[in-house]
Amino acid sequence: MARQTITVLTDDLDGGTADESVSFALDGVQYEIDLSAKNAEKLRKALAPYVDNATRVGRGGVVPGRRGRTVRGSGPAVGGGREQNKAIRDWAKQTGKDVSDRGRIPASVVAEFQAAH
Repeated sequence: MARQTITVLTDDLDGGTADESVSFALDGVQYEIDLSAKNAEKLRKALAPYVDNATRVGRGGVVPGRRGRTVRGSGPAVGGGREQNKAIRDWAKQTGKDVSDRGRIPASVVAEFQAAH
């Protein structure tokens, strides 16, 4: 037995036939709305002044709840490479700071090291 599934998009604004699904994000939340070509054009025209003056951050998905925070790997490195970490650990031990021989170095210790050098 053959089965055929037909998906009909309905314009979420006026209830008519939709031609496309439009995705957009605002304040860390991603939205998708089904719109006719006419309503999609209205949305794009309404957003155009903001889009034209905004900084594009890529085509990846929006990470919910990340508003106002940097994404891991996008800021400056706190620690550094092995040599840098060894230097920080040696300095911390010489100055009486409590750091382990392995694992993550506390950001406060890294900050103190950077301020001292």
